[in-house]
Amino acid sequence: MNGAQALIRTLTGCGVDVCFSNPGTSEMHFVAALDAVPQLRGVLCLHEGTATGAADGYGRMTGRPAAALLHLGPGLANGLANLHNARRARTPLLAVVGDHATYHKQFDAPLESDIDALASSVSVWVQRPAGSAGVAAAAAQAVAAAMAPPGGVATLILPADVSWSQGAQPVPALAVPAPRPVPGEAVSSAAAVLRSGEPCVVLLGGDGTRRPGLEAASRIALATGARVIGETFPSRLERGAGLPGLERLAYLAEFAIAQLGDVRHLILAGASAPVSFFAHPGKPSSLVPDGCQVHVLAGPADDAPGALTALADLAAPDAKPVPQQPWRPALPDGDLTGESAAAVIGALLPEDAIVSDEANTSGLWLPGATAGTPPHDWLTLTGGAIGQGLPLATGAALASPGRRVLALEADGSAMYTISALWTHAREGLDITTIIFSNRAYAILGMELDRAGATAAGEAARSLLDLSRPSLNFAALAEGMGVPASRASTAAEFAGQLRRAPGGPRPNPLEALGPPPSLPPRPARPDTGPPARPPGSTAPGAGP
Repeated sequence: MNGAQALIRTLTGCGVDVCFSNPGTSEMHFVAALDAVPQLRGVLCLHEGTATGAADGYGRMTGRPAAALLHLGPGLANGLANLHNARRARTPLLAVVGDHATYHKQFDAPLESDIDALASSVSVWVQRPAGSAGVAAAAAQAVAAAMAPPGGVATLILPADVSWSQGAQPVPALAVPAPRPVPGEAVSSAAAVLRSGEPCVVLLGGDGTRRPGLEAASRIALATGARVIGETFPSRLERGAGLPGLERLAYLAEFAIAQLGDVRHLILAGASAPVSFFAHPGKPSSLVPDGCQVHVLAGPADDAPGALTALADLAAPDAKPVPQQPWRPALPDGDLTGESAAAVIGALLPEDAIVSDEANTSGLWLPGATAGTPPHDWLTLTGGAIGQGLPLATGAALASPGRRVLALEADGSAMYTISALWTHAREGLDITTIIFSNRAYAILGMELDRAGATAAGEAARSLLDLSRPSLNFAALAEGMGVPASRASTAAEFAGQLRRAPGGPRPNPLEALGPPPSLPPRPARPDTGPPARPPGSTAPGAGP
């Protein structure tokens, strides 16, 4: 048995059953071995960023790694942005990076590069087996490292001669430890803080944003008066009617500071202490208010839901979680704006859907408009590297057959990995993609002003403009095998979204007309109709 065959048999024995691939010459023996081991499904992606982003979506939904097969250092480099997002999401993910044969590296061939250094920037584990006899053991170690709490990217570098050489044998899976239980002292200390009478916030992250953690946190809030806030971009948030709503920390630093206000105690449950995404003149980097003490109930590798439940049992033994009540916005009429689009999505979002959210500035109204819809999962842009939404939806759909996937995508971000639509079509995935086409990098326009560059003129603004020519996403989608339509009114959008059928093919892509420029606003609790900026109309009303 050659190294590639032993590697793949080991991976399938460890529970890895999908490999998102953009292979090259060095990986051909791995590709050939897929016929000998049909238990590993190979999925072709036309860009490495799609392969790594899809593996992220798969891992978020299953809790176990998919593989991403990449070609040498340049292929890994192409996939690094979404490996960065996966690192921030703490997603279990296995990157298999083909390399030159061991004896060929000394010749510095054109594609030679420092793969180890590139991989180390996003990986919790990096290794390259020296020979075919060690490749299976390395594969088992890689899967175990990726799944070890809190989860992460493990990179196995596969030299071509290790792959093709004989003498390899598969090995069994290694044991993976469970999340660490939180000591009773940490729970009792947090309970004492909650009884102090001073303003407290419990900040949720990681697995704390799933039902068990949300319900325990809701009990704590009801009994103690503490506020519960989720991290800005959770890897996977369970939400909707019947689940406690969760306020998310605002993206903009000044809004997050106002949101935390006079908090004197910040209790971390699976989250890190909050910091500003970027430095700005005269604004703080740490978002922890002055005079606020930070208390760690559960770190990223700890059992956050278990810790929250123990804390609720101690501090709120008689409290019951407060579920979000069912609520949907009325279908709006009039022009298609960010607000009316959110109302349509809230009115029509199906039960048990998975939402891949990279709507960015066009999604400001989405949290409130969808808070009371039937239960669903919400996946977000954890690391801030755009181009994640379409690949993330790819992996989520393959991980969750029978569930509808809705990809909410900003136009600028969509162009980073637009070829993911081809994979949607080829694999027959039940994904409805909605492109919010405002023909601009709108968030950068806002950041240009926030950075104090108020004198920016036409040359600067032109770098944020996506017109001249305008992108035609319906044509792009049709060219990759995805039937598409466009909408410029709320009624057209609602009609097209209603007609998007579920089933074994990608649903029509909705390319939206440009929404107006929207004022930024803080995140708010998912507890009903969205807050409205001054002068805006209510969901269900025309402009």
